Amino acid sequence: MLLHQLVTDGAMHRPDHTAFHWVERNKSLTYSEAVAQIEAAAGAFHELGARKGDRITIFAHNGMDYLLSMFAAWRIGAISSLVNIKFADELDYYFADHTPSLVVYTHDKMAEVKAAADKVGTVKHLICMDGHQEGAASFPQLLAANLPAPADPGDESAIAHLSYTSGTTGQPKGACLAHEPTQTAAAVIGERLRYSRDDISFGPSALSSSYQLVANLLPPLRNHATTIVMKDWTAEAGYAALKKTGATILVGNPPVLTDLLEQARLNGGAPESLRLSMSGGGPVPQALKKGWRDELSLPLVESYGQSEIGGFFGLADPVLPTDEHLGAVGRPLPDKEVRILGANDEELPIGQAGEVCLRGGCMTGYWGKPEKTDEALRGGWLHSGDVGQMSADDFLTMRGRVKELLQVAGKTWFPRDIEEALMTLDDIREAAVVGLDDGKGEHKPIAFVTSASAVDLEQTKVNIVGKTPYDIVPLELKQIAEFPMTPTGKIAKATLQEEAQEDFG
Repeated sequence: MLLHQLVTDGAMHRPDHTAFHWVERNKSLTYSEAVAQIEAAAGAFHELGARKGDRITIFAHNGMDYLLSMFAAWRIGAISSLVNIKFADELDYYFADHTPSLVVYTHDKMAEVKAAADKVGTVKHLICMDGHQEGAASFPQLLAANLPAPADPGDESAIAHLSYTSGTTGQPKGACLAHEPTQTAAAVIGERLRYSRDDISFGPSALSSSYQLVANLLPPLRNHATTIVMKDWTAEAGYAALKKTGATILVGNPPVLTDLLEQARLNGGAPESLRLSMSGGGPVPQALKKGWRDELSLPLVESYGQSEIGGFFGLADPVLPTDEHLGAVGRPLPDKEVRILGANDEELPIGQAGEVCLRGGCMTGYWGKPEKTDEALRGGWLHSGDVGQMSADDFLTMRGRVKELLQVAGKTWFPRDIEEALMTLDDIREAAVVGLDDGKGEHKPIAFVTSASAVDLEQTKVNIVGKTPYDIVPLELKQIAEFPMTPTGKIAKATLQEEAQEDFG
């Protein structure tokens, strides 16, 4: 099945049901309206010269026109290349990487878009979502023209989507996700989460992320349900929007789900319609899962994926977790094979920590980077670069990035163990552990924490003694006002490490 067929099928089954809703503009499209708008956008893109296999860059804030542009690209067999709006200063790199034919952009980024388009030399037309700008076509006028779309290429194996990695190690790479395996992933994710046609999925994460694609966008469409997008999440506005829209599923990251838990405490409970939340983009502290379980009586479903997958390595079940499985991300999904491999790609025994690897239904490769593709897919497995372990009952537990492991006093430390211990304390909101290179092959461990009030760091350290498998005497604690974040909503550990390393010398 092709990704845009999810909307077409919805229009056949439930033409008058809401497919998309945009919070900030209070704007909705039914399935039949969405199909008509996608066809009009597809006709416009084709008229402007885009063809099968061409890249159409979408560089904008979350909104309805973003969704229409993405589906219109798929409709004509083009590749949607999504660049996070926070990377305006790096557009030259992204445009040079995937050489777009068309660029659909938001009006407030005109200068950056024009400069990058002039440099790459492949852009036939710029399209401004917000109306006419000099040198750019108006997206509203293009839709109003209602130009006929070409015949659907109908190639399920074609690349639909360039999903860019976060670039935490080296420059971002565009993972090539094809139609059929991505929609299959959406189908099994929907089944795991027990989606029904009455569900309303609410996602404030950036539409440029593959997490938003496979968690908040495709699964509800697969079930002819409703998808909601939001541009500017804040705790108060997000809580109010969830109540107003009657959302049943909140798809976010740990900071968003922490915001919602805190708002629920202030407002006497979660929005009544909510039946679960889903988290991705970073590890979920056990304390946050416990808060959702014990205070809200709602499951917080953790997922673990990467841009390269178009799905997940593991996904929890939509039930209240037991203490036994509180630290696990969940079980693998049936469309993919997940194994824990050793240094020589040998499968490790159950319970032993190693690299999490996957085969089946992942990217076809990195756009224009055959060497990086061969490295990531060596031996027929997608190598995650993450350390994890599998239990006898098939639950996957993550231990951390291979490159984030610390060597302290001759022992290997997993930062997540310390972060989890800190997050069990009532006054700690967030925690992140990094290691400073001492120049002798070992690390000085530093734990950064945030809190609503001043923290007694010495007592905090005492309070986690015995809660980790390490002698934490070398651990230093620092309180900061807020964490630097990546555009995808993860704590920017690289930034923390760089700043701390400068102080460390």
